[in-house]
Amino acid sequence: MQQVREDDQPDRLMRRLVARSAVCRPAGQERILTTRVGLRMPGTLTYDRWEKAGAQIFQIVDSSAWCLGDWLVYGQERYTDRYQAGVQAAGLDYQTLRNYAWVARRFELRRRREALSFGHHAEVASLSPAEADAWLDRAEQHGWSRNQLRLQLRESRRGVREPRPGAASLPRISVNRDRVEHWRHAASRVDLDFEDWVLAALDRAAAHEVG
Repeated sequence: MQQVREDDQPDRLMRRLVARSAVCRPAGQERILTTRVGLRMPGTLTYDRWEKAGAQIFQIVDSSAWCLGDWLVYGQERYTDRYQAGVQAAGLDYQTLRNYAWVARRFELRRRREALSFGHHAEVASLSPAEADAWLDRAEQHGWSRNQLRLQLRESRRGVREPRPGAASLPRISVNRDRVEHWRHAASRVDLDFEDWVLAALDRAAAHEVG
């Protein structure tokens, strides 16, 4: 399968990245074409071909999150004063890119699991490297989906009755209800639990300030 591009992922980051149509074609069979506005499917398509095409498209979409995250990290480190202009010129959503970059920073290449999705890694990105690796090991061994990994994490947290050694509690603050709902909406947009999103946002802010 040659390179497949799309115009409108749920996070809308792939918009304007499609320069021309791409082709998915097993030898001797009718082609599946991808365009800026979607797939052009042949009149008849076996289930096996349909399933394989979906797996290939998912791999490309999933790897794009890693690639975009690495791309922004490089720009942040090498072009401190100009990288945001590059993001704007590419027509990409900066906030979503920052989320990708944060996960990419948390997992250097050697720790990324090819058998697991970017979403799996995002679920455990707020944990310590040892904890994150342990959860990714379990997800890989048991074949957990991202949602199954999230469920296991929730159950694990509910079962923790004592704070972990070295853990600290955040101060209680009063926040306007509209702001909280706005934050919850942002968390749902990136498919994270609200508490995980808050921790991730604080980590990103600290990393930005500290450099």
